Amino acid sequence: MATQLTVPYREIRALHDDNTITVYQAYNTSIAEAAVASQRLNASPDFKLTRMTWIKPSWAWIMYRSGYSFKDPGQARILALKMRHQHFISLLEQGVLSSHAAKDSKDGPAACVRIQWDPERTPRLGVLPYRSIQVGIPAALSATWVGEWIEEIQDVTEVTRSLKKALDEDPNVTTEELVQRGLVPPEKPFPVSQNLRERLGMDISA
Repeated sequence: MATQLTVPYREIRALHDDNTITVYQAYNTSIAEAAVASQRLNASPDFKLTRMTWIKPSWAWIMYRSGYSFKDPGQARILALKMRHQHFISLLEQGVLSSHAAKDSKDGPAACVRIQWDPERTPRLGVLPYRSIQVGIPAALSATWVGEWIEEIQDVTEVTRSLKKALDEDPNVTTEELVQRGLVPPEKPFPVSQNLRERLGMDISA
């Protein structure tokens, strides 16, 4: 695992293989159960295609956002969503940094794929000195994303809660040990082209 000193300020880190990348989102129980059963994210009528959906490649960031799935009933289930590289990259290629979204889209920020760089977190939710990407999928792209770009849906809520239990039981457990126990995914840098790096503002320093 890279040390804090060697991690670039803005870098896409994710669980990925030669074909797919895993991103995360938290949903309520009815949405999650229907999605896993049918392998279709919008299987439940509770799922709305009319709102922006934020996906996160960072496991620690979805832990932070959902409070290890305990934060509120609307985020009680954590889903791991596999996408093909080319579809994830397509989102990034349409991305606009949140700070530029309003002026760069004639239809306003709601029409853009939005990119945010937020402080990365440790498994214990501590703030790290580098950033993690979030990708906001607008309503205009939601049907394509849900219907064509999600390859696999897995409920990882129990892993999330096992992680919280392990952290509570052992204040000295390391991230490396958590990875070995399957409670933290082995994330690694996800490479993108130089043009895309420039679009996403990846080469700036802190």
